[in-house]
Amino acid sequence: MSGIDQVLAQAMGIPGVLGAGLTDWTSGLALGTAGRAPHDDHEAAAADTAEVVQAVVRNATFESADADGPGLEDVIITSAGGYHLIRFVRTAFDSQTCLHLWLDRAQANLALARLRLRELAAELVAA
Repeated sequence: MSGIDQVLAQAMGIPGVLGAGLTDWTSGLALGTAGRAPHDDHEAAAADTAEVVQAVVRNATFESADADGPGLEDVIITSAGGYHLIRFVRTAFDSQTCLHLWLDRAQANLALARLRLRELAAELVAA
């Protein structure tokens, strides 16, 4: 299993990534961070990420219509200068963590970043 620091270091290699973090979305605690954070505050970014995820999880509208499906996978937020990509990390023990990438809009390829983040989430929990 890859460690948190190793996965976050790999995330920093994704083109256009400004910062990355692993967050416990129930508490808002940053479990690991790399690179920059919006407003230079990783703890605030983790807390804000947790608030967004909690809002999405609370609303059945965003859940898969197929009850047998994997459920929520990603949350993508776009702004004038960047993207925020949040990936739910699925584990056997019902983990409530997510990976968060902050990307420079001019440099990043959102589709590529999403695919790579999916791989990193799987690597994080692989045996």
